[in-house]
Amino acid sequence: MSRFTSPSSEGPRTTPLAKVIGAGVVGTTIEWYDFFLYGSAAALVFDKLFFPKADPLVGTMLAFLTFSVGFVARPVGGIVFGHFGDRIGRKKLLMLSLMMMGGSTFLIGLLPTYATLGAGSAVLLVTLRFIQGFAIGGEWGGAVLLVAEHGGPKRRGLWASLPQAGAPAGNLLAALVLWVLALTLSPAAFLSWGWRLPFLLSAVLVAVGYWIRASVDESPTFQRAKARAEAVEAAHGKERAPLLEVLSHHRREVLCGIAARLVENIAYYVLTAFSLAYASGTLGMDRGLVLGGLIAANACHLVAIPVFGALSDRVGRRPVYLVGAVLMGAFGFLMFPLLETRDTVLVALALIVGMVVHAMMFGPQAAFFSEMFGTRIRYSGASFTYQVTNIVGGGLAPIVSLFLLDRFGSWQPIALYMAAAAAVSVLGVVLAKETRDTDMDEEALDRPVLRGVASSSAG
Repeated sequence: MSRFTSPSSEGPRTTPLAKVIGAGVVGTTIEWYDFFLYGSAAALVFDKLFFPKADPLVGTMLAFLTFSVGFVARPVGGIVFGHFGDRIGRKKLLMLSLMMMGGSTFLIGLLPTYATLGAGSAVLLVTLRFIQGFAIGGEWGGAVLLVAEHGGPKRRGLWASLPQAGAPAGNLLAALVLWVLALTLSPAAFLSWGWRLPFLLSAVLVAVGYWIRASVDESPTFQRAKARAEAVEAAHGKERAPLLEVLSHHRREVLCGIAARLVENIAYYVLTAFSLAYASGTLGMDRGLVLGGLIAANACHLVAIPVFGALSDRVGRRPVYLVGAVLMGAFGFLMFPLLETRDTVLVALALIVGMVVHAMMFGPQAAFFSEMFGTRIRYSGASFTYQVTNIVGGGLAPIVSLFLLDRFGSWQPIALYMAAAAAVSVLGVVLAKETRDTDMDEEALDRPVLRGVASSSAG
C-alpha cells in the first residue's frame, strides 16, 4: 500500500492522501492569504484610509482594533462550523468557509474609504473583518482533521502539519504581493489604489481552491463514526450537541490546549503584524525592506513546520511543543535588540529565528489537538480549543504591544508580555497528556452521550 493511500481499503469512499493533503494545503493557504493580508494592510495603510483624523499612534491602534475583530469572530466560527462539521461532515463546511472568506476579502478591496463615506467606511470594514474571522474559525479544524483522519497514525504529525504550513504560505503570498507593489508603486499610488489589488486577487485564488476541494471525499474515519452515530440515534434518540459533550467531558483537554496555544498565538502576531508596524513606523525602516525580511522568515517557517511535525511523530507531541514554548519565552529579549539595530540582515535574522521557534509549537499542534477528541466531537473540540485563544491571544497582541510601547516607551514590557504567555503555555503542555499513539478511529472514542439513553434503558 502506498504511503499516500488512506489506511482504509474497504467500506467508505476515500480519496488518495496526496490529493487530500493538496486540497488542505491549497485551501488553507488561500484562506490565510486573505486573513493575513488584512493584518499587513492594517499595519501599513488602514490607519490613513479609514481613521485619518486620529493621532498616528491612535490611528494605528484603531486599525489593529479592526484587525482584532476577526479574532473575536474566530471562536464563534469554530463553534458553528465545528457543530455542523461533526454532524454532516468536514468537506461541506470547508467549502463554505472558503467562499465566505474569499467573498469578504474581495469586498474589502472595493470598500469606499473615509474620504468618500466617512465613519461608515470603518463600519463596513469591521463587518467584513468579522465575516473573515468567522470563516477562518471554521477553516482550521476542518482542514487539519480532513488530513489527520485520512492519514495513518505513524506519520500523523507530519501529515497534519502540512495544512498548518498553509498559514505561512498564505502570509508569504500576502507579503510577497505587498512587497512587489511597494517596489513598483509610489507611496501615493499604493495608498490611493494599489492596496486594493491584493484583496481583489482573492477572487481568482478562491476559485482555484474551491475547484480543488470539490474533488475530495470525507475521511473514512468520519464516515464510519457517522454511521455508528446514526445507528445509535435511531435506537436511543438524538445525541447531544458535540460542543456540550466537549465541555462536559473534556475540560482538561480544552484548558490545556488553550494554555498551550497562548504564547504560540501571541508571538506569531507580534512577529508578523506588530513587528512590521514597529520597524516601519517607530524605527523608520523602509517598508519594502521589512516586508522582504518577513518573506524570508515565512519561507523558513514554511519549511520548519513539517520538520517539527515529523519530529513529533518520533519523540511525541509534548516534548517538541514544550521546547518551543520555553524558547519563545526568552526570544522577545533577543528579537527587539536585533530590530533596533535597523540592520536589514539582523532584522531578517530576528524574524527568521522567531518563526523557526514558533514552528516548534505550530508543527505538532494540529495532530496534538486533533488527537485529544473522538471523531464525533473532534471538529468541535479541536476548533473550540484552537480558536478561543484568539480572543485573549493573537487578536489583542498587536494592540497590547502598541499600548505597552506607548505607555513605557520601551520594548522590554513587550518581551515580558511574551515571557508571561510562555509560562502559561509551559504549564498547559506539562499538564496535558501525550497523544502521539492515539487511535483516531477507535470506536470507544466515539461513543456519544445521548439524551434519553438512561430513560430508554430504564424502560
